Amino acid sequence: MILKMATIMLETLGYNVVAASTPGEAIRMAEKHPGQIHLIMTDVVMPDMNGRDLARNLSSRYPNLKSLYMSGYTANVIAHHGVLDPGVHFMQKPFSMRDLAAKVRKVLGNVNA
Repeated sequence: MILKMATIMLETLGYNVVAASTPGEAIRMAEKHPGQIHLIMTDVVMPDMNGRDLARNLSSRYPNLKSLYMSGYTANVIAHHGVLDPGVHFMQKPFSMRDLAAKVRKVLGNVNA
């Protein structure tokens, strides 16, 4: 449900979205994607692979890839996954479209989506 909601929000904001429901699917889709991917927005805690490992995997293909991590877990839980380290972009779920828009703009900086 969060994936669908975030996809709709991002598309409404004018971003092109490649949505995947699992880390494995995200890797396969990225390998087949013909264009550039500027941002990965991923949950921190997922089955099979955590968000940090997924971002690292995709960064090997897209060296300028930016990462935005999200979670419904508390900051104490997320800290154990290294996501609250300085310079790491994180957004607590649930979030509003306004919060998402501001965070994505901040993470992307000058990159056009």
